[in-house]
Amino acid sequence: MNFIDLEAQLNIKLEGDKTLRNIIDLNISRVLNHTKFICGPEVNQLENDLAHFIDVKNCVAVSSGTDALLISLMALDINQGDEVITTPFSFISTVEVLLLLKAKPVFVDIDPKTFNIDPKKIEEKINENTKAIIPVSLYGQTADLKAINLIAEKYKIPVIEDAAQSFGAMHHNKFSCSQTTIATTSFFPSKPLGCYGDGGAIFTNNDSLADRVRRISKHGQTKRYIHSEIGINGRLDTIQAAILTPKLKLFEKEIFLRNEIAKRYENKFDKLGYSNSFYPFIENFNKSVFAQYTIRVKNRFKVQEFLKSKGIPTAIHYPCLLNEQEILSDSNTEKIKKNSENLIFAKEASKEVLSLPFSPYLKEIDQDLIVEKVHEANLMFNF
Repeated sequence: MNFIDLEAQLNIKLEGDKTLRNIIDLNISRVLNHTKFICGPEVNQLENDLAHFIDVKNCVAVSSGTDALLISLMALDINQGDEVITTPFSFISTVEVLLLLKAKPVFVDIDPKTFNIDPKKIEEKINENTKAIIPVSLYGQTADLKAINLIAEKYKIPVIEDAAQSFGAMHHNKFSCSQTTIATTSFFPSKPLGCYGDGGAIFTNNDSLADRVRRISKHGQTKRYIHSEIGINGRLDTIQAAILTPKLKLFEKEIFLRNEIAKRYENKFDKLGYSNSFYPFIENFNKSVFAQYTIRVKNRFKVQEFLKSKGIPTAIHYPCLLNEQEILSDSNTEKIKKNSENLIFAKEASKEVLSLPFSPYLKEIDQDLIVEKVHEANLMFNF
């Protein structure tokens, strides 16, 4: 059993008798023929398609979700000593980019139901040094962007949605990546919309901000060999764009399937007496893309080992809070540590979350086995 079944996706028919694999092969051959491996026409096509999909004015395709965050921060002039409010319960990229710019992450606890940053705890952390808020839309569900935007507008602070796991999700009937000052996503292969390497994108309705993002992603270049500011090599490869374009055509159907399979998990667990404090809780104003299907268990190591012995792979997203990482352990980060108190719910989640196998093509027979063995583990280890 695969944790994520990317092979099944390749065999899905997309155009007549052509499978996704057939179309990707043709697209890659086209790139090999025109040899525009950097900034080829497929990149521009992908940017237009992505922007149209979520109804946002500007999309800039970049080399990874991490670079998308870094470029966005640079475009917003986040510098040394600036404070940025974010969640401690995320992948390292969220804080890594801040440290690269010598900015200071200020951590806020999560909502224990959704695992996303708790908006009610943001305002108390804002001061004259606060220059941005980064809500992470975790596990495929957006953070409460509406509430966060209201706080940000009050203090005139930009919001950067870290939507590495939530492209295609909905919040109050609007797409993730379309509701904040700027938003970023990742096309890492395991994401709901993934390429076959690294890739990412940046979205904004602000034209001047989009121009700066595009410039920074190309070495700060205004025209060939003329560089107006410090940038990075953050371009998306043409071949990855050629892969993502047909996958985007399949994506709406896959979002539907993801929700169907998540509902199937929920119904099966409901019949066994489990509640939404055990399986994913989705706010009634949200629609998730279920980047992961994550449950909460006690005795996680024992449960994980038991499931492994039954041929069921699992993953932990994430076992270590960002404020606990070694990169924050030196003497220059005492203020960060001080600002990291009272992360009670995040700490609890880091000890209990466990992601089960999930993809749009998860077979019901496999899902039945997963639920059966999770329940068996509960009877053994009492979580």
